Amino acid sequence: MYLLSEPKRHYIGNTIFFYYANEPQLNCFSHMQIVVVPKKRSLQSMDSDEPFSKGQDKINYTKIFFTDLNGRVMSLSVNYENMDKIFENGVGFDGSSIAGYATVEQSDRLLYPVPDSFHKVYFGENEKVGFFIGNIKDEHGHRAQADPRAVLEKVLNEAKEEFGYKFITGPEHEFFLLSGDEFNLTNGDFGEEVHSDKAGYFHSTPHDKGEFIRNNIIQVLQDCNITFEKAHHEVTPSQHEINLEPIEPLKAADRTILFTYVSQKVAVKHGFYVTFMPKPFDGLNRNALHIHLSMQDDEGKNIFYDDHSKCNLSQTAKYFIGGILKYARETSIIMASTFNSYKAYIADREAPIVRGWGFRNRSSMVRVPYSISPANTRIELRNPDPAGNIYLQLAAYIAMGLKGIKEKIDCGNADTKSCYETKQNRTVWNTKFLPKSLFEALVEAENSIFLKELLGDRLYSNFMTLKMDDWEDHRTHITPREHEKYLNI
Repeated sequence: MYLLSEPKRHYIGNTIFFYYANEPQLNCFSHMQIVVVPKKRSLQSMDSDEPFSKGQDKINYTKIFFTDLNGRVMSLSVNYENMDKIFENGVGFDGSSIAGYATVEQSDRLLYPVPDSFHKVYFGENEKVGFFIGNIKDEHGHRAQADPRAVLEKVLNEAKEEFGYKFITGPEHEFFLLSGDEFNLTNGDFGEEVHSDKAGYFHSTPHDKGEFIRNNIIQVLQDCNITFEKAHHEVTPSQHEINLEPIEPLKAADRTILFTYVSQKVAVKHGFYVTFMPKPFDGLNRNALHIHLSMQDDEGKNIFYDDHSKCNLSQTAKYFIGGILKYARETSIIMASTFNSYKAYIADREAPIVRGWGFRNRSSMVRVPYSISPANTRIELRNPDPAGNIYLQLAAYIAMGLKGIKEKIDCGNADTKSCYETKQNRTVWNTKFLPKSLFEALVEAENSIFLKELLGDRLYSNFMTLKMDDWEDHRTHITPREHEKYLNI
């Protein structure tokens, strides 16, 4: 058994927990031994951060967060007085009621809080939330096969063990800030009145009505010791973007769950509604989730950088891009996982439509941003949207690239012109393009050996069942547009 030389301390009430990971190379506490000792006054100087102190910073309630397979944020409120038992034994829930997790006849699942995912989230004097990310286990204490977080952990572990690689990633968080609440926004009236402003790219106040909400979101996150890099109004009315500091992929995925929770809660407190729906409006840009990624070796050297290559992009980076391009159609169901997602894949709306890459080219699916710094050399994947499962999206992103390195896949020539100006003949099925519908993405996923190996048999089967049900529901639903076009027949 391996032991960490310096155990992590975690204070819960009057108890100190020391955590020892049996496998320290993993970025998780999937195997854990806990030593419980009474908390003594003299030990308080060992760690000044006491998340559940009884004084001024008392937590009002504690929540453990996770996602279903669709990527929807789930949470369970727990009594912090019971955290010692929860850390050791988990807390049970009905997995069959969570999309993609379990069947009704084998539904018992356990939720285990991840100690180093903890944040104190302050929404005001009377609302201080203890935030944890949770791992999912079955009733025997084994990691659940349908836990999407475990897929990302596995990919990162394999990258470290097989290649010696580690990653830094930075998702760009885009969302619409709408007027109203969930009830009046979903009752069928969805016109101009739902917009919170008519501002555009980089517009300032007083035109940018949402700056106050953005700043409030940023402040809540900063109080959680999360650093933001920049924030601004986006191109479309009511649309906003907040970029956070690049970090390790697993922490970035966990932080995305926190970002979603904080953004939507702050908006509601001020009478607005935040949506990450990919394309809520006809004729306007979508919500994207552009994901920046760089790769380092054990010494922290950026493997994507080569000062002797064009634009300082290494051959390894090009192989990485080659893998992404090869498997982009097969993983499209992960990156764009709703039927609404594919309504955004149209020309001139800042969404990629062709499998390709380019230097600084925002019409390319994979973009290499301009950088003069070796440390900042990176790629940007532009086809994901925020309706997907962030753990699966990051796992697929990295796994595609590693496959490209392993197979030395040629990425081809860089896009030099706008991909929206392609002269190819219009056909129903063209594999040079990204899928144009959820059905097309499902066909690619159904035939993909890569995707099955990435997700594992159980999660792949559960995920495909969810998405086929989504498509069938969409395919058979009669819409007002159909009445408008065909009722007069």
